[in-house]
Amino acid sequence: MKRLLPLLLILPLAGFRPAPMPPPVYEGGPVRMALVDRDRGTELRSYSAEGQRWVAGERGHRYAVRLYNDSPRRVLVVLSVDGVNAISGEDADPSQTGYVLNPGQRADITGWRKSQDEVAQFVFSSPSGSYASRTGRPDNIGVVGVAVFEEARRWYPQPILRRGLPAPAPAAEAAADASASRIEGYANKSQAPALGTGHGAREQSSVRDTDFERASRSPAQVLQLRYDSARNLRARGILVDSPSRLPREPQAFPNRYVPDPPAR
Repeated sequence: MKRLLPLLLILPLAGFRPAPMPPPVYEGGPVRMALVDRDRGTELRSYSAEGQRWVAGERGHRYAVRLYNDSPRRVLVVLSVDGVNAISGEDADPSQTGYVLNPGQRADITGWRKSQDEVAQFVFSSPSGSYASRTGRPDNIGVVGVAVFEEARRWYPQPILRRGLPAPAPAAEAAADASASRIEGYANKSQAPALGTGHGAREQSSVRDTDFERASRSPAQVLQLRYDSARNLRARGILVDSPSRLPREPQAFPNRYVPDPPAR
């Protein structure tokens, strides 16, 4: 079975033979996950509460799911956003398709996959405007999760051969029955979520297919991040600064173009 792979492979050196893989040195699992506010250019700080990790989003802002593979092996990451598989549009299940990350790779997943070359941007929206709600599946709004699988065999870098590949199945547009194995969202129904993930504008994001044999039927790691407005997080007793007050990280090149000089 083929899985999708971000185009971030490195061509091997001539005559290169990789040394035997060392044992894993990561703690807690091979993958780390964060959400990135793309309009601010910063990772969103996470807060621990109620046995889970929370982030404060801002309605209308684009975001990305940032994944770090800290292991020395390839991993398969099945991504669920609001209980929906971000590649296929199905009710999310660990057995489904996902992204393959190379050893030490960082990848930003920026949207719902529409084809081999495009995604529809992840955007913090109202719950009713979320993709999950618009397709009749509002039960798991406000949670992003990954199921991580390790590879059954050793992997050697190979040159990339670009070729035409069929597009993945289109996202489901009709309501579907809830899957018993999908990642659960809000357990506390008394606090209604203020944010969901919308189906935003199209942007380029190229991937290709690759082979991946899972080492086990069950994931080696499952992570989830709950997201909501800063106001709702405070209502839950989570001390959080307003997104507008979050500290801005220093940047070496803060301006993309030359600004106008001050008026005389």
